[in-house]
Amino acid sequence: MLYDLSRFRGGTDRIDRRFEPDAFSLKDEEFRIVGPVVLGADLHKDARKVRLVGRVAATLECDCSRCLEPFKVPVDAAFDVMFLPAEPSVAAPPSRGEKEEEAEVREDDLGVSFYKDETLDLGELIREQFFLALPMKPLCQPNCQGLCPVCGINRNRETCSCRSEWVDPRMEALRNLRK
Repeated sequence: MLYDLSRFRGGTDRIDRRFEPDAFSLKDEEFRIVGPVVLGADLHKDARKVRLVGRVAATLECDCSRCLEPFKVPVDAAFDVMFLPAEPSVAAPPSRGEKEEEAEVREDDLGVSFYKDETLDLGELIREQFFLALPMKPLCQPNCQGLCPVCGINRNRETCSCRSEWVDPRMEALRNLRK
């Protein structure tokens, strides 16, 4: 999933790629890729700056935040990313006990990524777009009932007669005094 920039001298190029789900190594991620990933982008190179404008489309599967059931999330994300060459770090890494200096992120830096050794990592770009497209709290349906906190059944499929009243354990001592 690497794009070699050394063969490309400048101007514009079109990238149309299709990747199978097993081309991505997504261990310990919140989602799984369940269909082919389609990338279409225009690459514009001006000296050492590279701009990639396009779309990525795929079908992801993630677990519902309430009922933990897997469900599919279609992704069709547009992106516009500027790539600059990664500069080797001049400063030495901080020694033990020293704190790293914090750098302020400017608005101009938000759409900027870096490439190394004249190579763009399209896989990392696609992975980043997936994270940006996923909802913060994925739900299989807007009115998902979730799991019963007592018996653990999926309330979307079954009903239970569990008492769902929460009792504050700190007040239990006062409740025992009344008895």
